[in-house]
Amino acid sequence: MADRPLAGRTVIDLTTALSGPYATLLLAGLGARVIKVENPLTGGDTSRNNAPYLGADGLTLGRHGDDDMSVSMLLRGRNKQSVTLNLKHPKARDLLAGLVGAADIMIDNYSAGVMARLGIGHDWASAINPRIVCTSISGFGAQGGPGSGKAMDTIIQALSGVMMTAGAPGEPPVRFGLPVGDLVAPLYAVIGTLAAVLRADATGQGQHVDVSMLGALTSLVACEPFDAYEKLGLPMRTGTTVPRLAPFGTFPAADGWFALCGPTDAFARGLFTAMGRDELAADPRFASRDARVANAGELHELVGAWAADRPLAVILDALTRNGVPAAEVREPGDAVRDPLVLEREEVVPLDHPRHRPGQGRQADLYGTGVPIRFSASEVGLDRPAPGLGEHNAEVYGGLLGYSDDELKALAEEGVI
Repeated sequence: MADRPLAGRTVIDLTTALSGPYATLLLAGLGARVIKVENPLTGGDTSRNNAPYLGADGLTLGRHGDDDMSVSMLLRGRNKQSVTLNLKHPKARDLLAGLVGAADIMIDNYSAGVMARLGIGHDWASAINPRIVCTSISGFGAQGGPGSGKAMDTIIQALSGVMMTAGAPGEPPVRFGLPVGDLVAPLYAVIGTLAAVLRADATGQGQHVDVSMLGALTSLVACEPFDAYEKLGLPMRTGTTVPRLAPFGTFPAADGWFALCGPTDAFARGLFTAMGRDELAADPRFASRDARVANAGELHELVGAWAADRPLAVILDALTRNGVPAAEVREPGDAVRDPLVLEREEVVPLDHPRHRPGQGRQADLYGTGVPIRFSASEVGLDRPAPGLGEHNAEVYGGLLGYSDDELKALAEEGVI
C-alpha cells in the first residue's frame, strides 16, 4: 500500500448507492484509507440490499444466508473499511469530528442541503480541520434542483439530452444501459477532490468541491456540436450509422455485429479493397470525404449488403488486413473477460470476503479495477468488501481511542 499514489491519505466516505461509492472506490484503489460510514438503523449502504447476492449457496436472486452479500457491495465496497454511525443521533457528531480531524477528504452524495441540516457540512468540518476537502456529489449541485432536488440516473439522462443522441429519428428516447450519469459525476468528483487536496497541501486550506450529475453529463453532451448539426439540418440521431463520418457505424454480419470506422480517405480505400470493390475509390460518389458524407446512405447500404452473408471472422480479417478500424460488437460478459483488460487489471475478479475461490464456490464474477497504469506506483482493488460495521473497533478504537466499554455503550444507545 505504501507504493500507491494516495498512501497516507484518509477519506471519510458518507456515500451510498453508486455515484459516491464509485468515487471513493477509485480513491481506495489509488491507495487512500477509505472509512465508509454507514447507518446502522437502515442496514447501511442501500446497495447492500441490491440483488443478486453471493454467499454459501453461490449466486442467488434472494438473500439466503446471514453472510450473503450483494454483488453491488462486493464490487463497490472493496478496499474500504466499514463503520456504523447514526448521523441523526446527538452523540454522532463527536465521533464524526474525530474522524474529520484525522482525515484529508470527506465525500457525500446526499441531496443538496442535507449535510447542512445535519450540521456536518464544510463550514463545520473546516473548523475542526482547516485542511479538509469536502466533496459533494448531487443531482443538481449545492444550490438544489427542481422539486425535491433528488435525482436518479434515468432522470439525469433525460434532462441532459443524452437520451436523444442515440437511436434513429422518430424513435423513442433511448436510455443508456450503463448508468452514465451515476458514473460520470464521480470521475469529475475525483478530479476535483485531488485538485483541491493539492491546493490544500500548498496553502493549508481545504475547500468544498461541488459536482452535479446533471452538469457532468450535460457537459459531455456539449462536447459534440449538436447545436451546429441542428442548424445545418444534420440529424442528431442517426441510429446504427453516423452519416457525417461515412463510412461509420455498426453492421450485421451472418453471425454477429461489427463496428466500422472509416472517415478518412485512406480508411475508405481500405474498406473498398476489403470488399473487393477497389473501383469505388474513384467513384465520384465516394472519392472524397465530403462526397461520402453526401452519399452516406448509398455507401452504408453497400457495406451492409457486402457483410450480411459473410461470417464475422472473415469480415474482420479482411478489414484488419487493409488497415480499417473495425471490431466485433461484444456482449458485456465477453468484454469484461478480455485477456488484455484482465492483464492490465482494468477489470478484476470479484471475491466474497468469506466464500473465496478454491472452496468450490467461485462465481466467476468480474468488476471494475482501477483503469490507470503508473510507471512508478501501484494501484489495486485487492481487498474484499467489508461487512456492515466490521471495522468499528479498529477505527473508533484504534484511530480515535475509544475503549471497548465506550463502544459497547454507544452501540446500545444506537449511536453506532
